[in-house]
Amino acid sequence: MKSYIIPFILIVSTNCLGQGFTPNYDESKVPVYELPDLLTARDSTEVTTKKKWEKTRRQEILSDFETYMFGKIPDGNVQVEIKTIKESDAFGGKAFMKEVKMTFSGNGKFISMDVLMYLPRSQSNVPVFLGLNFYGNHTICVDPNITVPTSWSRNNEQFGITGNVPTGVSRGVRKSRWAVEKILDRGYGLATIYYGDIDPDKNDFSDGIHALFYDAGQSQPEKDEWGSIAAWAWGLSRAMDYFEKDRLIDEKKVVLMGHSRLGKTSLWAGAIDQRFAIVISNNSGCGGAALSRRKYGETVWRINNSFPHWFNDHFNDYSNNEDALPVDQHMLIALIAPRPVYVASAENDRWADPKGEFLAAYNAGAVYELFGLEGLPSYEMPKANQPIHKTIGYHIRAGGHDVTDYDWGAWMDFADMHFRP
Repeated sequence: MKSYIIPFILIVSTNCLGQGFTPNYDESKVPVYELPDLLTARDSTEVTTKKKWEKTRRQEILSDFETYMFGKIPDGNVQVEIKTIKESDAFGGKAFMKEVKMTFSGNGKFISMDVLMYLPRSQSNVPVFLGLNFYGNHTICVDPNITVPTSWSRNNEQFGITGNVPTGVSRGVRKSRWAVEKILDRGYGLATIYYGDIDPDKNDFSDGIHALFYDAGQSQPEKDEWGSIAAWAWGLSRAMDYFEKDRLIDEKKVVLMGHSRLGKTSLWAGAIDQRFAIVISNNSGCGGAALSRRKYGETVWRINNSFPHWFNDHFNDYSNNEDALPVDQHMLIALIAPRPVYVASAENDRWADPKGEFLAAYNAGAVYELFGLEGLPSYEMPKANQPIHKTIGYHIRAGGHDVTDYDWGAWMDFADMHFRP
């Protein structure tokens, strides 16, 4: 079995980092840390088989992430109604555009999320990339047929969004991140959902999916219950429910992709829902693919103070206290095993800690070995634009915090390797 080495840095610095105010971008100031052992169960026995991993250790780790970080999804009698609202040709007839509205109701309230799909005309039973978007489905493409969402949106003057209301002015403003035609030309479909349809990205749990699950008199999640990231993950699983019913889509070949906070979401969704065939995290940083214990760039303290709604309230106990966490992010990646997973970083995105993302992906490989699979083929972090991959994939590309055509090309190559050997 390959030896998985936990790095130790010998210089410790406090300064502002200890207080959580100034981000650390100096490797010499990364504190000494030791990662929680993936393959030692709570009863101190060693996990040496995939059976013990699946029956025991995986469940322990999953429970810890639910309890101390992402939060548990409460039981609830939520109803769903599915309706196709638009169908049309796209891209000169080489593709088919479809919009499906999924309406969820409970506790006398309802919310709706629109699933936008582009599928190659020449295929049936299509493998699909699925990802959430930040400003509305209409922003990923200039297609005038895409419905503009009515859900709350973050203001962005550059995108023409004021008063927290999406408008048609934003149509196509994020097309550079989605490479729709390139995806179609490779024989894949693309599905996307505006994440604000599921839960608006603000510290308010009254106007998203949470309220449909509340007990009488409840106005926000309990301390161990789900935050917004777990809610967005829940929405991705509901899209997967739909894919299983749509004969145009190969539900066994759905690739889940997320960028930034939605990369954190894709990893958690892939961990709790094993129907996703491949999971991709792009520039997801702390709380996503990057090791929390490194305290490099974005930290647990920073997340909990800037975005207190993302995780559950137990996560606040680990602000500037990462070593006390019973888990770290290599364990989140390992929960996806034996399915392929890809972690992507960018050279100039130091906030997301590319080295921490690489180390988490590498150390997750110990679990893949239990299945007779190989994780990352090298302990050496690759140079920019030189992907490495086996069942775990990784690249760091030139540039900053973004999604580029280069990323999509690497992800489609990875999917081809596993879907079309």
